[in-house]
Amino acid sequence: MAARIEHLVTSGTFSLDGGTWDVDNNVWLVGDDHEVVVIDAAHDAEAIAAAVGGRRVRAIVCTHAHNDHIDAAPELADRTGAPVLLHPDDLPLWKQTHPDRAPDAELADGQVLAVAGVEMTVLHTPGHAPGAVCLHVPALSALFSGDTLFAGGPGATGRSYSHFPTIVESIRERLLTLPADTVVHTGHGETTTIGAESPHLQEWIDRGF
Repeated sequence: MAARIEHLVTSGTFSLDGGTWDVDNNVWLVGDDHEVVVIDAAHDAEAIAAAVGGRRVRAIVCTHAHNDHIDAAPELADRTGAPVLLHPDDLPLWKQTHPDRAPDAELADGQVLAVAGVEMTVLHTPGHAPGAVCLHVPALSALFSGDTLFAGGPGATGRSYSHFPTIVESIRERLLTLPADTVVHTGHGETTTIGAESPHLQEWIDRGF
């Protein structure tokens, strides 16, 4: 069975710097009928486990450690036995949500994860958060961008641990160099493509997005 991408939306809250906002998060599953990788275990471990069904979860990958992307990760790990993977630069954010439970292993730039016969390459893309990563899956013409790149622009950089020039550099150097037909599966909202976003780079810089 060929690898495929599955999607569900979970709802909860995002909290940082003393504020809390209602959010809907995209949760992505990459795999086949036998095994999957879960990208961003947000809000509802039960719903994610139901989407997984009886398949083996090879890993729970966190694109970054804002609470709305990791709040269900430990429970999902307990349910499935899968390791939680996070870039170490985001540990300070992780500890704000899960002070007593560390991730199981680190993500590193260039690391390759395999599932259902396809490879997912980890791209370290700091800016929205220090340890933010994207996952490039060439065989599926897919990029899982977390909150680094959305339809219409970069992720937010107005809160702690974020930096606008850094996210623009990450997008310019790591993402806009990918094939134009690469579909960008985002952490919130609609998908886009690299080709659709590339022409707007200078506009984002001029606006200070």
